[in-house]
Amino acid sequence: MKYTGIIVAIEEEMQPIKDMMQEAEGKDGYNLTFYEGKIGGKNYVLVKSGVGKVNAARAAQIMIDKYDLDYIINIGSAGALSDDLDIYDFVIGKDIIQHDFDITAFGHEKGYITDVGTKFHSSDTLIEKYLKIINSKVKIGTIATGDTFLTDIKAKKVLIDEFNADCVDMEAAAIGQVCTLCEVPFIAVKSISDKLNCKNNIQFEEYIKEVSKKCAEIIVQGAF
Repeated sequence: MKYTGIIVAIEEEMQPIKDMMQEAEGKDGYNLTFYEGKIGGKNYVLVKSGVGKVNAARAAQIMIDKYDLDYIINIGSAGALSDDLDIYDFVIGKDIIQHDFDITAFGHEKGYITDVGTKFHSSDTLIEKYLKIINSKVKIGTIATGDTFLTDIKAKKVLIDEFNADCVDMEAAAIGQVCTLCEVPFIAVKSISDKLNCKNNIQFEEYIKEVSKKCAEIIVQGAF
Protein backbone atom coordinates (compact mmCIF):
# COMPACT_ATOMS: atom_id res chain seq x y z
CA MET A 1 0.00 0.00 0.00
CA LYS A 2 1.39 3.39 -1.02
CA TYR A 3 1.47 6.29 1.43
CA THR A 4 2.33 9.96 1.31
CA GLY A 5 4.56 10.72 4.29
CA ILE A 6 4.15 13.89 6.36
CA ILE A 7 6.82 14.93 8.83
CA VAL A 8 6.29 17.80 11.28
CA ALA A 9 8.41 18.83 14.23
CA ILE A 10 6.03 19.73 17.06
CA GLU A 11 2.58 19.02 18.46
CA GLU A 12 1.11 22.32 17.29
CA GLU A 13 2.03 21.44 13.71
CA MET A 14 0.79 17.87 13.95
CA GLN A 15 -2.62 18.20 15.60
CA PRO A 16 -4.51 20.12 12.86
CA ILE A 17 -3.34 17.58 10.25
CA LYS A 18 -4.21 14.63 12.47
CA ASP A 19 -7.68 16.12 13.05
CA MET A 20 -8.29 16.12 9.30
CA MET A 21 -7.28 12.48 8.81
CA GLN A 22 -10.03 9.88 8.48
CA GLU A 23 -9.63 6.45 10.06
CA ALA A 24 -6.46 7.67 11.78
CA GLU A 25 -4.66 4.92 13.65
CA GLY A 26 -1.51 5.45 15.64
CA LYS A 27 1.21 2.84 15.44
CA ASP A 28 4.17 3.11 17.80
CA GLY A 29 7.69 2.30 16.76
CA TYR A 30 11.10 3.33 18.06
CA ASN A 31 9.49 5.81 20.49
CA LEU A 32 7.62 7.53 17.66
CA THR A 33 3.93 7.34 16.78
CA PHE A 34 3.05 7.05 13.09
CA TYR A 35 -0.57 7.99 12.34
CA GLU A 36 -1.93 6.13 9.33
CA GLY A 37 -5.14 7.44 7.81
CA LYS A 38 -6.86 8.89 4.78
CA ILE A 39 -7.20 12.43 3.49
CA GLY A 40 -9.31 12.88 0.37
CA GLY A 41 -9.41 9.11 -0.04
CA LYS A 42 -5.61 8.85 -0.23
CA ASN A 43 -3.34 7.11 2.25
CA TYR A 44 -1.16 9.27 4.47
CA VAL A 45 1.23 8.57 7.31
CA LEU A 46 2.00 11.39 9.73
CA VAL A 47 4.75 11.60 12.33
CA LYS A 48 5.94 14.23 14.80
CA SER A 49 9.71 13.98 14.70
CA GLY A 50 10.66 16.34 17.48
CA VAL A 51 12.74 19.48 17.02
CA GLY A 52 16.12 19.50 15.33
CA LYS A 53 18.10 17.78 12.62
CA VAL A 54 18.84 14.48 14.36
CA ASN A 55 15.20 13.96 15.35
CA ALA A 56 14.04 14.86 11.85
CA ALA A 57 16.53 12.59 10.10
CA ARG A 58 15.69 9.72 12.44
CA ALA A 59 11.95 10.06 11.78
CA ALA A 60 12.49 10.26 8.02
CA GLN A 61 14.65 7.13 7.92
CA ILE A 62 12.24 5.11 10.05
CA MET A 63 9.31 6.22 7.90
CA ILE A 64 11.17 5.22 4.73
CA ASP A 65 12.06 1.84 6.20
CA LYS A 66 8.51 1.11 7.41
CA TYR A 67 6.37 2.41 4.53
CA ASP A 68 6.10 2.28 0.76
CA LEU A 69 6.07 6.02 0.04
CA ASP A 70 5.08 8.11 -2.95
CA TYR A 71 6.93 11.03 -1.38
CA ILE A 72 7.60 12.84 1.89
CA ILE A 73 6.47 16.38 2.64
CA ASN A 74 8.04 18.29 5.51
CA ILE A 75 5.56 21.00 6.38
CA GLY A 76 5.43 23.47 9.23
CA SER A 77 6.71 26.80 10.47
CA ALA A 78 9.81 28.81 9.62
CA GLY A 79 11.36 32.16 10.43
CA ALA A 80 11.56 34.74 7.64
CA LEU A 81 14.92 36.08 6.54
CA SER A 82 13.81 37.72 3.30
CA ASP A 83 12.25 41.15 3.83
CA ASP A 84 9.51 40.40 1.30
CA LEU A 85 8.07 37.59 3.45
CA ASP A 86 5.37 38.21 6.03
CA ILE A 87 3.61 36.09 8.63
CA TYR A 88 1.51 33.33 6.95
CA ASP A 89 3.38 33.56 3.64
CA PHE A 90 4.74 30.26 2.30
CA VAL A 91 8.19 29.21 1.14
CA ILE A 92 8.74 26.12 -0.98
CA GLY A 93 12.34 25.05 -0.57
CA LYS A 94 13.75 24.47 -4.02
CA ASP A 95 17.17 24.54 -2.37
CA ILE A 96 17.68 23.47 1.24
CA ILE A 97 20.98 23.76 3.10
CA GLN A 98 22.41 23.02 6.54
CA HIS A 99 23.73 26.42 7.56
CA ASP A 100 25.56 25.08 10.62
CA PHE A 101 27.50 22.33 8.83
CA ASP A 102 31.02 23.65 8.55
CA ILE A 103 34.12 21.91 7.20
CA THR A 104 35.55 25.05 5.61
CA ALA A 105 38.84 24.21 7.37
CA PHE A 106 39.33 21.58 4.66
CA GLY A 107 38.69 23.95 1.78
CA HIS A 108 34.98 23.31 1.29
CA GLU A 109 32.29 25.96 1.16
CA LYS A 110 30.05 26.47 4.17
CA GLY A 111 27.27 23.90 4.29
CA TYR A 112 29.12 21.34 2.17
CA ILE A 113 28.59 17.75 3.35
CA THR A 114 31.11 15.11 2.25
CA ASP A 115 29.85 12.88 -0.58
CA VAL A 116 26.50 14.66 -0.56
CA GLY A 117 27.08 18.27 -1.55
CA THR A 118 25.85 21.63 -0.33
CA LYS A 119 22.18 21.71 -1.30
CA PHE A 120 19.22 19.37 -1.26
CA HIS A 121 16.36 19.97 -3.65
CA SER A 122 12.64 19.53 -3.46
CA SER A 123 11.24 17.52 -6.36
CA ASP A 124 10.43 19.73 -9.36
CA THR A 125 7.23 17.73 -9.92
CA LEU A 126 6.14 18.30 -6.33
CA ILE A 127 7.02 22.00 -6.50
CA GLU A 128 4.74 22.33 -9.52
CA LYS A 129 1.99 20.42 -7.70
CA TYR A 130 2.08 22.54 -4.55
CA LEU A 131 2.42 25.82 -6.41
CA LYS A 132 -1.02 25.13 -7.85
CA ILE A 133 -2.40 24.31 -4.40
CA ILE A 134 -1.18 27.17 -2.23
CA ASN A 135 -3.52 30.14 -2.45
CA SER A 136 -1.47 32.40 -0.15
CA LYS A 137 1.65 34.27 -1.20
CA VAL A 138 4.33 31.69 -1.94
CA LYS A 139 8.00 32.01 -2.77
CA ILE A 140 10.18 29.30 -4.30
CA GLY A 141 13.49 29.79 -2.59
CA THR A 142 16.13 28.59 -0.16
CA ILE A 143 15.53 27.18 3.31
CA ALA A 144 18.44 27.28 5.75
CA THR A 145 18.31 24.54 8.41
CA GLY A 146 20.23 24.46 11.68
CA ASP A 147 20.01 23.27 15.26
CA THR A 148 19.37 26.71 16.77
CA PHE A 149 16.19 28.77 17.03
CA LEU A 150 17.75 31.99 15.78
CA THR A 151 16.83 35.35 17.28
CA ASP A 152 20.04 37.35 16.72
CA ILE A 153 19.43 39.87 13.96
CA LYS A 154 23.08 39.51 12.91
CA ALA A 155 22.39 35.93 11.85
CA LYS A 156 19.91 37.18 9.27
CA LYS A 157 22.59 39.03 7.28
CA VAL A 158 24.99 36.08 7.54
CA LEU A 159 22.47 33.57 6.18
CA ILE A 160 21.41 35.87 3.36
CA ASP A 161 25.01 36.70 2.41
CA GLU A 162 26.31 33.11 2.63
CA PHE A 163 23.35 31.16 1.27
CA ASN A 164 20.86 33.65 -0.20
CA ALA A 165 18.41 32.07 2.23
CA ASP A 166 14.77 33.13 2.41
CA CYS A 167 13.80 31.47 5.68
CA VAL A 168 15.26 29.37 8.47
CA ASP A 169 14.04 26.20 10.17
CA MET A 170 15.44 23.28 12.18
CA GLU A 171 14.47 20.14 10.22
CA ALA A 172 14.04 20.45 6.44
CA ALA A 173 17.62 19.87 5.24
CA ALA A 174 18.05 16.83 7.48
CA ILE A 175 14.92 15.24 6.01
CA GLY A 176 16.09 16.29 2.55
CA GLN A 177 19.43 14.60 3.09
CA VAL A 178 17.86 11.30 4.15
CA CYS A 179 15.37 11.37 1.28
CA THR A 180 18.12 12.18 -1.21
CA LEU A 181 20.29 9.30 -0.02
CA CYS A 182 17.31 6.92 -0.02
CA GLU A 183 16.04 8.19 -3.40
CA VAL A 184 12.61 9.15 -2.05
CA PRO A 185 10.94 12.23 -3.60
CA PHE A 186 10.72 15.08 -1.12
CA ILE A 187 9.36 18.60 -0.71
CA ALA A 188 9.69 21.17 2.07
CA VAL A 189 6.79 23.61 2.46
CA LYS A 190 7.08 26.20 5.22
CA SER A 191 4.74 28.92 6.45
CA ILE A 192 6.22 31.98 8.10
CA SER A 193 5.52 32.11 11.84
CA ASP A 194 8.06 34.77 12.80
CA LYS A 195 10.56 37.25 11.38
CA LEU A 196 14.12 37.27 12.69
CA ASN A 197 14.15 40.43 14.84
CA CYS A 198 15.49 39.52 18.33
CA LYS A 199 11.90 39.06 19.56
CA ASN A 200 10.75 36.44 17.09
CA ASN A 201 10.44 33.78 19.80
CA ILE A 202 7.46 35.82 21.04
CA GLN A 203 6.08 36.06 17.50
CA PHE A 204 6.44 32.31 17.11
CA GLU A 205 4.34 31.62 20.20
CA GLU A 206 1.69 34.05 18.97
CA TYR A 207 1.31 32.70 15.45
CA ILE A 208 2.26 29.01 15.53
CA LYS A 209 -1.28 27.66 15.97
CA GLU A 210 -2.74 29.64 13.08
CA VAL A 211 0.26 28.90 10.88
CA SER A 212 -0.20 25.20 11.62
CA LYS A 213 -3.85 25.35 10.60
CA LYS A 214 -2.88 26.90 7.28
CA CYS A 215 -0.32 24.15 6.75
CA ALA A 216 -2.97 21.52 7.44
CA GLU A 217 -5.21 23.09 4.81
CA ILE A 218 -2.38 22.74 2.26
CA ILE A 219 -2.12 19.02 3.06
CA VAL A 220 -5.86 18.57 2.53
CA GLN A 221 -5.82 20.48 -0.75
CA GLY A 222 -2.86 18.41 -1.89
CA ALA A 223 -4.87 15.22 -1.45
CA PHE A 224 -7.23 16.08 -4.30
